[in-house]
Amino acid sequence: MPTIIVEADEGRTIEQKRGLVKEITEAVCRNFHVEPQSVTILIHEQKKENRGKAGKLAID
Repeated sequence: MPTIIVEADEGRTIEQKRGLVKEITEAVCRNFHVEPQSVTILIHEQKKENRGKAGKLAID
């Protein structure tokens, strides 16, 4: 029962998320030899103001 966690900045559309979930599920099924019903995808969206890199906030 694979669970895939995607960490991403907020702002993607529902259609983009649907496409991502569909394609990740297909890849997991193909490579792990499991049925789609056993694959769970979690999308954790973060605000850019809550992420920093190289000493700066992502919004800067």
